[in-house]
Amino acid sequence: MKTLADNLCGHDGIRHGFFGSQGGVSRGIYESLNCGLGSKDEVEDVRENRARVARDLGVMPSHLISPWQVHSATALIVDEPWCEGEERPKLDALVTKTPGLAIGILTADCAPVLFCDPRARVIGAAHAGWRGAVGGVLDDVIDKMCSIGARKEDIFATVGPAISLEIYEVGDEFRDHFLSDYPGNERFFAKPVGAQKVHFDLQAYARNRLERAGLSHAGIINHCTFMRKNQYFSFRRSQKNSQLDYGRQISAIVIECTTC
Repeated sequence: MKTLADNLCGHDGIRHGFFGSQGGVSRGIYESLNCGLGSKDEVEDVRENRARVARDLGVMPSHLISPWQVHSATALIVDEPWCEGEERPKLDALVTKTPGLAIGILTADCAPVLFCDPRARVIGAAHAGWRGAVGGVLDDVIDKMCSIGARKEDIFATVGPAISLEIYEVGDEFRDHFLSDYPGNERFFAKPVGAQKVHFDLQAYARNRLERAGLSHAGIINHCTFMRKNQYFSFRRSQKNSQLDYGRQISAIVIECTTC
């Protein structure tokens, strides 16, 4: 149902999970743990799936929150759950130091990144598609975490399951955009044998952005969402299969509440 990151485990009072596609109640193309409120799945099924994730993390369903993702480079510091019926903020990362508030990110090929400073008890979650990653969403999470007490040298971060280099075919304009941003990005592009176009390593790029931002504890879960069809949802796989929509998996983290 979920994958744990080695470098995020073992910190007392911090729980997390890169949840996959299994363990929920959704049917059809959304089978089964679809947590995407923006999908065309049955709303009650999505809510039940999110409630299951919340229970796994030890929080109430209302205390598992995620933003309305728009491929931005913006993180938001939060200290309480959304109000019932409240429109979710349109951005791509959340940061908190509030115990019992689980912050989550939805993905279906983009890279989810979870952060924690176990000493300061500050956590973060980011949706790193290529636009957000090159735009600086991971840097903004780190800056926001540090603004409420975290220290870069104490922050652990892991890049979760995402589309892999073997699958992620891109165009020359895409590559040129990355190289104009930073010439060292050339290392994240390759042309596999038999490929017609260049491919991009989103997971490695995201980890490199974490390292360039000053983190020395940056990990990666080398799972491809496209190729592991029984474990993860994938936008590109849904396109290949001519499906009209797709499920979204959630990656979330929480500071355990000892007084709740």
